[in-house]
Amino acid sequence: MTPGVYEGFIAISQDRNPLHTDTEFAQSKGFTGKVMHCNILNSFVSYFVGECLPVKNVIIHSQNIAFSLPVYLNDELAFHAEVAGVYESVNKYEFKFCFKNADGKKVAKGNVQIGLLL
Repeated sequence: MTPGVYEGFIAISQDRNPLHTDTEFAQSKGFTGKVMHCNILNSFVSYFVGECLPVKNVIIHSQNIAFSLPVYLNDELAFHAEVAGVYESVNKYEFKFCFKNADGKKVAKGNVQIGLLL
């Protein structure tokens, strides 16, 4: 999680909750530092759908994500996705995904359902 991503998300979301912006506040709540906004991970899922798939005529129909561990500034995350369902009759595809930190611990998991635009 780079400073640019962190600062950019705050600029867009206007979410300046002290858990995300005040190290001392976050530490007083038992965290090791400022906790990154979990919804930043949603934007990486959007990047996966919009930029990493081999077709560009796609749209996200639904997205679900559950967060299990905090993410901190400068954490490196790995993203893994796999096809969970193909529904050709309605041009929909579902992917399961997860994010893992450098220790290999899962910080978030979810699924995204996309449609092909004809």
